[in-house]
Amino acid sequence: MHLPIPDHGGPDGGPEAAHDFSTNASPLGPPPALMSAVQRADRQAYPDPAYGALRRRLGVAHEMDPELILPTAGGAEGIRRLTLAALLMGRREVWVPQPGFGDYAAAAQALGLAVRPYADIARIRPAAPALVWICEPCNPTGTSLSAWPGLGDEHLLAVDRAYEPLRLTGNAPALPPGAWQLVCPNKALGLAGVRAGYLIAPARDAAWFNAQALAPSWVLSAEGVAMLTHWHDAATADWLADARAQLREWTAAQRRMLEALDWTDQRPSCTPFWLARPPRPDIALRLRERGIRVRDAASFGLPGWVRVSAQPRRSQDALQQALLEIESEDS
Repeated sequence: MHLPIPDHGGPDGGPEAAHDFSTNASPLGPPPALMSAVQRADRQAYPDPAYGALRRRLGVAHEMDPELILPTAGGAEGIRRLTLAALLMGRREVWVPQPGFGDYAAAAQALGLAVRPYADIARIRPAAPALVWICEPCNPTGTSLSAWPGLGDEHLLAVDRAYEPLRLTGNAPALPPGAWQLVCPNKALGLAGVRAGYLIAPARDAAWFNAQALAPSWVLSAEGVAMLTHWHDAATADWLADARAQLREWTAAQRRMLEALDWTDQRPSCTPFWLARPPRPDIALRLRERGIRVRDAASFGLPGWVRVSAQPRRSQDALQQALLEIESEDS
C-alpha cells in the first residue's frame, strides 16, 4: 500500500518569493527578547530529556499540573503522536475538519484508521469511540466556533490552538472538560522554522501515558526549549498585542484592495488569513511567475480558491500592481 504524500504550503522548490501571501505565520516576528533567547540557546548540550524546568514554567502559565504538559516537535509531530496514542487505546476512526490541515487525515491513514471528514461540527456522529480533531480558529478558513460538539466521554477531543494567538476578533468558546489541547506558538511568533509546541492533556489517564511514552528522545531542540520558555513572558504578550493591532490594520486594507480588483468572494475570518476566490482560476501560477505566492486551496478540497494572509503595505502594493498587470494582459 502506498500512502498519499501530504501537500504542504510554504516553500515550493522554486525561486524564493519576494512577497509571500501563502504563509499563515505572522510577518511581524519574532519578538526581540524571545529571539535573543533562541539565539543564545546552548546547542552543544542535550536538553533535559524530561524538560522538567520548561514543563514547570508552562504549568505555572496554564495554572495546571506540569506533568500534563507534553512537549512536541511542532504541531505535526504532536498530531502524529496523539493519533498513535488513540490507536493504542482502541480508537479506529478519526474525525477531521474539511477543509483543514492535511496532517490530521495523513496521521490517521498512516495507521490504517478510518478518516471521517466533516464540514459542519454539529454533524459529528462517531459510531464508535473516536479521535475528533478541531482546529480553533480553523486553518485554512480562519473561522471560529460558537459552541463545541456534544461528545461522550468515550471520545478523544483534540483542539489544535495554533492560531489562537493570531485571533484578531472575538473569543473562542470555553474548552469543554476532557479536551486535549495542541499549542504551537511558532506561527504567531514568526518563527515557523523552530519546530516546538506542546500537548496539554486533561488528566493523567491512558491517553496521557501513551502520548508521553511515544515521544522521541529529546523531542525538543535547545532552540525550541528557549522559544517555549519565553512564550508566556510579559514582553512576549505585549509584543503580540501590538502585532495583532498591526495585523488588523493590514487585513482591513488588503481586503479592501482585493475587493476593488473584483475579488468580491472573500470569506469572513477572525485571523489575518482567509479564503478568497479570485476572478481568474490560474491566478496562483501567474502571481508566482511574478515573485508573489498565494496558497492554492485545491489541496484543501477548494479548487478555484486561494488562502491569502495579511502582509505589509509594500507587499500589498506589489500584489496590487501584479494583479493590475494580469488584468491588463487579459483585457
